[in-house]
Amino acid sequence: MTAYYNELDPKAAAWLRELIKNGHISYGDVDERSIEDVTPNELREYTQCHFFAGIGGWSLALRLAGWPDDRPVWTGSCPCQSFSAAGKGAGFADERHLWPAWFHLINQCRPSVVFGEQVGAAIGHGWLDLVQADMEAADYSVGAVCVPAAGVGAPHIRDRLWFVADANGRNARAEWEQSCGEQRQQSEDSRTCDLDDTERTGLEGHRPDQGQGGRIGEARPVTEASALDFWADLKWIECSDGKARPTQPGTFPLANGVSERVVKLRGYGNAIVPQVAAEIIKSYMEHTS
Repeated sequence: MTAYYNELDPKAAAWLRELIKNGHISYGDVDERSIEDVTPNELREYTQCHFFAGIGGWSLALRLAGWPDDRPVWTGSCPCQSFSAAGKGAGFADERHLWPAWFHLINQCRPSVVFGEQVGAAIGHGWLDLVQADMEAADYSVGAVCVPAAGVGAPHIRDRLWFVADANGRNARAEWEQSCGEQRQQSEDSRTCDLDDTERTGLEGHRPDQGQGGRIGEARPVTEASALDFWADLKWIECSDGKARPTQPGTFPLANGVSERVVKLRGYGNAIVPQVAAEIIKSYMEHTS
């Protein structure tokens, strides 16, 4: 029951190995090659496969959702730079548009369930249209929804596009999308998903008791307490620009001089919010049981 993690960044790959060693994510092998160099036959022995694995957010999300380590699944968060304003905005012409490479492996190995994530701005580039067309042509049922981190109580927005593809056509797509959409609507921090993502991912605002902008810290309870409790003890740091920014107790701003600052920034910045992914996974499980 070994998992496979594909991650090109050697620093993130080393981080993954430490998380595996300490039991925080599913036991498995870490492959630092480009996904374009991976062949289908190399993957057939693995129970779970995580592509563009980052620091293992999908594996953690599966555990949070109650998905056993020995239950087959594939996950992936394709690089967003092709579609985000943080990159060149070249869309499908960008060499970091790696959905075709991932889809090739999916189509050859035929995993029963695939979960994926991308920045909302990709919708405007036709990324979701391509994913749905490819997967449905391969006889998968596909559902997609936009849910922000604020939808599970996080003190920031970080709006993302989430999708699930089911090889057996049992995913009750309309019900699943409606269920996930309710999480979004119950959060006053949600935004339309096709806007430029870079304007909505910052951990900043005013504290809830400061009036204007306070909603950043007032995400409405829309999930079980276990998800909301993760941010229940956040601390607000007053900054020189007059804003307050939330942090977890015991953490510190990643300022100049902090050891491995760039590695941490890249790891956290590219990671999914596992608590959101867990809600997506749990909703899928409820509608396919």
